[in-house]
Amino acid sequence: MIAKILIADDEKAIRDSLKMVLDDEGYSTLTAGDGEEALEILQTEEIDIVISDIKMPKVDGMELLEKTSKLSPNTFFIIMTAYASVKTAIDALRNGAYDYLIKPVEFDDVIIRLKRLLDYRKLALENKILRQRVGNDAGFQNIIGKSEPMKRVFDLVNQVAPTNSNVLIYGKSGTGKELIAKAIHNNSKRSDKIFLPVNCGAISENLIESELFGHKKGSFTGATEDKLGLFKVADGGTLFLDEIGDLPFNLQVKLLRAIEDKEFLPVGGTKTVKSDVRIIVATNVDLYEKTQQGEFREDLYYRLNVVEINLPPLNERKEDIPVLVEHFVEKFCNEMGRKILGADNETMKALMSHNWQGGVRELENSIERAVIFAKNEFITINDLSENIRGKAVDHGYPDTLKDALRSFEKEHILKIIKKFEYNKEDAAKALSIGLSSLYRKMEELNIPTKAQDE
Repeated sequence: MIAKILIADDEKAIRDSLKMVLDDEGYSTLTAGDGEEALEILQTEEIDIVISDIKMPKVDGMELLEKTSKLSPNTFFIIMTAYASVKTAIDALRNGAYDYLIKPVEFDDVIIRLKRLLDYRKLALENKILRQRVGNDAGFQNIIGKSEPMKRVFDLVNQVAPTNSNVLIYGKSGTGKELIAKAIHNNSKRSDKIFLPVNCGAISENLIESELFGHKKGSFTGATEDKLGLFKVADGGTLFLDEIGDLPFNLQVKLLRAIEDKEFLPVGGTKTVKSDVRIIVATNVDLYEKTQQGEFREDLYYRLNVVEINLPPLNERKEDIPVLVEHFVEKFCNEMGRKILGADNETMKALMSHNWQGGVRELENSIERAVIFAKNEFITINDLSENIRGKAVDHGYPDTLKDALRSFEKEHILKIIKKFEYNKEDAAKALSIGLSSLYRKMEELNIPTKAQDE
């Protein structure tokens, strides 16, 4: 990939001569006559290195350095200064510049420093991503998220995992219900035993009783031998019943007895079978509402719902998208033998603004496609599907990822507070954060505390 260099200097002769030399070396170079023009270029172009004079009109080199670090954190900065301003150059290094050049610059020296800095930049970016990935809590390897709602989920998992209590996980399709169930199992005293997932909605009503509790030979047509049920197969471990709302009503009482008595009767059997399993269930429907409609046993509901974990959809935790993207890029690069460092700023902005109805699974599929088509070290907007490129909702967020996340967070918190008519306790519960955290966020983001403050 050809490195893109931005030269910012108010002296045209220096700009033009540097550009000519760097163009001859095969770099892609852009020029700006002052810091303000340089900032405009940084907002529209992916710049690898900025070479900037310290003294410039409108926006000087030090201010440009500060704004570049926020606007484009992966861009490296070289400051140019006269001999009399070496102290200023040292200050620039302390504030994030990676190197400095003394005027009048020697072109051979510039070429050597650029090559060395680009090699270092590539290594630094790779190490940065690696550190972020290795830093994930070992108990939650496949659960990615740093948002407040996900921190709340992690806290619940850590608290409930060491117990034997039953857990009910709520979440839309694609929110990672099975991953949470696995995390509970992996952090429990049963982690050395089996974790057995069962999708209740994927087994026909005629077979599900036999699948769960087993059957005896000859108990029905086709039962040519005894069969162990999944309750027995999972003995000592964890049985994860996904889409529990689809369990036939007539089987719900048998499940309740198996949970309460730790024993059950196989189909066609006359002797009960003992089994000690931990039950974790998941659903994407309102199970309590089903009890009110007579479609789900209320006693079973309360037996399963000892601890309830609600998984937020991706659209309610968009600040997790950057780390999810990094995770999926690494995953598919390993599978495909590709070497891609991540997504560029324009692409990340599109991913942040897209309406992810399919949740994390949809995002994962999108990144898999992007890794296949990516031609450079970073995924670009052209590597995304037309669905994301053409239909991404423009919320008017700032270009920089940090500022965009801040804008989204403020918008979402204000929406929830208004929904609960400025009742902070109810809003904090809906956001899955503590009341003190909500007040801190409101102060940080300058969110009004009551309607008349708007």
